[in-house]
Amino acid sequence: MQFHLVRKDKKTRARAAILKTDHGAIKTPVFMPVGTQGAVKALSPRDLRDIRAQIILGNTYHLYLRPGAEVVRRAGGLGQFNGWHKPILTDSGGFQIFSLNDLNRVTADGFEFRSHLDGSQHFFSPEKVVDIQRALGSDIMMVLDECVSFPAEFNQVRKSVRRTVDWARRSMSEFHQRPAQHDYSQTLFAIVQGGIYRDLRRECASELVNMEFEGYAIGGLSVGEPKEAMFDVTETVTELLPADKPRYLMGVGKPDDLLEAVERGIDMFDCIIPTRNGRNGQAFTADGPMNIKNVKNKDSAEPLDNECDCYTCTHFTRAYLRHLYVAKELLILKLLSLHNLYFYMSLMERTRKAILQNRFAEFKKQFLARYNGDQI
Repeated sequence: MQFHLVRKDKKTRARAAILKTDHGAIKTPVFMPVGTQGAVKALSPRDLRDIRAQIILGNTYHLYLRPGAEVVRRAGGLGQFNGWHKPILTDSGGFQIFSLNDLNRVTADGFEFRSHLDGSQHFFSPEKVVDIQRALGSDIMMVLDECVSFPAEFNQVRKSVRRTVDWARRSMSEFHQRPAQHDYSQTLFAIVQGGIYRDLRRECASELVNMEFEGYAIGGLSVGEPKEAMFDVTETVTELLPADKPRYLMGVGKPDDLLEAVERGIDMFDCIIPTRNGRNGQAFTADGPMNIKNVKNKDSAEPLDNECDCYTCTHFTRAYLRHLYVAKELLILKLLSLHNLYFYMSLMERTRKAILQNRFAEFKKQFLARYNGDQI
């Protein structure tokens, strides 16, 4: 992997870069659609190419349980298995195990957990997670980390930081010892933890940076903490991360949150919000989120967003989309998901353009002033 910083905004920490993988180059800032089980819900790889998605995300936990890493390996890797021949990032599954609560137990060696599918018992060590991702063949692999809930006591978070650092070291060792199983290269990112405690975030970031990973993620945010704390932690960590390596803020994904994080130097994002909210009838527009179910859309001949040129907006009215949703037609799941992800892709493209033109602060101010206006 190669990371080339193209331009840094003069007034903020926002930056535009190019991240090169064997499956293609990624222009940042970038939003990664979430394909938890190897597929972005309701959308095909062709749909994703049409909306100019550059990279998608898969989940190690879910793919390990079904269909199994060995099935994917024999198929030639996840990109061959699912027909997406551009870059793929796989997260470690640590957050998914954390969210299982009573189905898991953390030890010094890793996670013991029961499958949410059939109750079978499993164990994830840092080494096993690397081995699984080697088999999955993702371009970017994530280390196993421990995420704690919010709120959490300082001592509990400190223990999780020590585990996260230890597991990152073990992951790095396994990554170098375990040969690639496909005919292209993979890279490994570390994850900075520490809750909302800035001293612990600094401690974790400093130790991980000394291990010289090729990229760094910020995990354990957007789990219930106040927005101010989330952005404070993001800024604290990015100040410590190398300027010549990519920075990834995990699981944060409302449009206004993306711009706030870009301003603080973040390059990469993922979140289920655009597709999940779309499946529940919410569309993101330049004038803020709207609910297609609202009765005032019943006879509306307008598109979701008059300024959007996605397939949904150029072919269908709000009235028709509302009809599909009320009638529970499956097509609505695709059309709203497609529009929302297109909105996100376009937002990141416009953000990058503003950074390259050294007008990010102005762009952000104008976008948010309109987006945060009266709800439709």
